[in-house]
Amino acid sequence: MSEPSNMRIAVEGCGHGTLHAIYASVEKSCQIHGWSAVDLLIIGGDFQVHSSTKIRNSYDLNAMSVPPKYRAIGDFHEYYSGARLAPCLTLFVGGNHEASNHLWELYYGGWVAPRIYYLGAANVVNFGPLRIAGLSGIWSGPDYRKPHSERLPYDFKELKSIYHQRELDVRKLLQLRTQVDVGISHDWPRKVEWQGDYQQLFRFKPHFESDATTGRLGSPAARYVMDRLRPKWWFAAHLHCKFSAVVDHDRETDTTSGETPEILHSTEAIKLESKIGQSPEEETFTSPANVHNVDEIDLDIEDDEPCAAQPAMVQSAANSVSQEDFTESNGVPINLRAQLPASFARPTPAGAAAAPSMANPRAIGNDRTHFLALDKCLPNRRFLQMLEIDPISNSSATARDAPYRFTYDKEWLAITRAFASINPLTSPIPPDEGESHYRTLIETEEAWIEKNLVEADKMVIPENFEMTAPIYDPSVGLHPSEHPREYTNPQTVAFCKLLGIDNFFDSSEEDREERRSKAPPADSNSSGGRGGGGGRSRGRGFGGRGRGRGRGRGYR
Repeated sequence: MSEPSNMRIAVEGCGHGTLHAIYASVEKSCQIHGWSAVDLLIIGGDFQVHSSTKIRNSYDLNAMSVPPKYRAIGDFHEYYSGARLAPCLTLFVGGNHEASNHLWELYYGGWVAPRIYYLGAANVVNFGPLRIAGLSGIWSGPDYRKPHSERLPYDFKELKSIYHQRELDVRKLLQLRTQVDVGISHDWPRKVEWQGDYQQLFRFKPHFESDATTGRLGSPAARYVMDRLRPKWWFAAHLHCKFSAVVDHDRETDTTSGETPEILHSTEAIKLESKIGQSPEEETFTSPANVHNVDEIDLDIEDDEPCAAQPAMVQSAANSVSQEDFTESNGVPINLRAQLPASFARPTPAGAAAAPSMANPRAIGNDRTHFLALDKCLPNRRFLQMLEIDPISNSSATARDAPYRFTYDKEWLAITRAFASINPLTSPIPPDEGESHYRTLIETEEAWIEKNLVEADKMVIPENFEMTAPIYDPSVGLHPSEHPREYTNPQTVAFCKLLGIDNFFDSSEEDREERRSKAPPADSNSSGGRGGGGGRSRGRGFGGRGRGRGRGRGYR
């Protein structure tokens, strides 16, 4: 077996309705770098939004969190129908603006179109010698410990809760005990901003500073996973800017408390920023002129945790930032609060339980993660990064030489079987029984995977995409009154059969029709939001025009 060489990877931030443009940008960047092609394109979520790229047909528009006034049929339907073929293998996680009914069909992961693979709610796959872990969705404390109970037709609340991260999916990722190379999430791992050039970040996005200093920026769940898996690279999107950081895992960081962590030196992160590219051709690459931009509303960010709006804290570029400069929302300087008795400590934010207490496995030896977040694909935005990645994991992938294929991960399949008795759709989700309990189950399942799948040469992920929903019909228009139908995806059926587990994502047609018959018209869920200040969306909200800090309860 030959030694694996560096893999050529393109990483893109939020898709935001520009799939054609993203592929064109990757091709242009390959020309600039003198590469014939990339091995893989990774997209950090939100394939759709304004122009609804990952919409199969008009009915899917009624199952995604986007107001009717911003609806448009994008280009994904061409890949779904087979009219176009993705020019390179593409891997993505789900964000907070997706055709949730489509991704629901593929909870364990699967092809949404030929050569375009969705990682599922949580997953680990191998791509040649590269081992990749992914976590879809964004953080919402109130929904974290709930099941995935949303079922079509979704009401207004379910259109949002369906993309919130769930503890059960995170719990499974936290059972991994061997090294991965790449982690992907849509939401940023909480407090990663302090491990990069936060001063520049706050100058570019001033309204982030208040959330960062109160410990509300990003996802605790993503942080749990990053700190446990310690990948060499972690990619994210969601906040619409390019940002790099270096996470030294030997430094302990409390990711759940409201306290500002020790302010870390950003020298290494600045070096990383330089290392991974400053060329104007790449970092401010102008996407093709036909990219549709609907007023460029910054709708991507949501956080349902209640919090009163606070004025932005803008730091002069001429001044350095020290820990003493930061104050909590009640005006108490953090350096003074640190001197108070423990009884004065801030409570843990709602829904953010303490990080799981788990010893670092010996087989996870990496001590430094390079974090990179990217913008959305628009002209003169830093949305694309070309990287050559040298794997550090001891991947057991069956194909280590190019052209690479996706293969199942033995340890992840064992974890999936170990948790297969828990129905992720129903309440209540059983409490976490501890790593030692699950370790015994997983070791038993690993032996089953070895015998029934590895030895039987069944570890290659089959290219078994099948259309479930009808293809796009222009005559239906953008505002159908009919709800989308729920489908059983043959890929999920095949995966569950392969592992010998129950398929909870199947229902009888009678059950589905009964739910549809009781639902109100699809357009009754199409509120445009209220905008204004006081909400939690960092930006303008989607339906309203609240200014700056307007965390409007507009469209999230």
